[in-house]
Amino acid sequence: MTIVGVLFYSCASKPSDREEEKKEVLTAEVKPQQSEGYREGDAAMDFTLPNIDGQEYSLESLEDNKGVILIFTCNHCPYAKAYEERIIALDKMYKEKGYPVVAINPNDPEVQPEDSFEKMKERAAEKGFTFPYLLDEKQEVYPVYGATKTPHVFVLEKVEEEYVVRYVGAIDNNYSSAEQADKHYVQDAVDALLAGEEVPMTFTKAIGCSIKVKGK
Repeated sequence: MTIVGVLFYSCASKPSDREEEKKEVLTAEVKPQQSEGYREGDAAMDFTLPNIDGQEYSLESLEDNKGVILIFTCNHCPYAKAYEERIIALDKMYKEKGYPVVAINPNDPEVQPEDSFEKMKERAAEKGFTFPYLLDEKQEVYPVYGATKTPHVFVLEKVEEEYVVRYVGAIDNNYSSAEQADKHYVQDAVDALLAGEEVPMTFTKAIGCSIKVKGK
């Protein structure tokens, strides 16, 4: 009877990000099931999206790179905020090695005003983002990739003229503390690619806030 009550509540009431946070902590160790979207080995779609510097940005515009660490993230989500320093660290660690970070905000700013383009500029300046921060303004990119949370990571390897998905999921296994994380999924994936080895884990469950879509 308790389980039925929980299921009924989730259908009848839309949870806040804080309620999502409590729920995700409880379900973080559940065996992951991959939803629709890209899987390891798929060729990823390119896109052209506005960057906070006023320029249009695409995968094709990257030069002299071996791949990209593509992260769907945002301003307001507690998970996204918790990972900001680690995302900056990933960019600094791997940009010069050919795997820069590219961040995309998938949220509709009419649903979540904290994720507006202007607020993105402010957040990037405040935190010292070292990477492009793009807005999926028509919300056409994140569904193709299969992003469901912020943050949600896609490590792409450049293979000739295509970007091939090599890892999908979380950054590490402890959103609340970088020091206590003992599994570093993105680092392990990129290190393996740079070494010419197989990625040890190609999918994990992304832990974060739901993507904010108009009308939902």
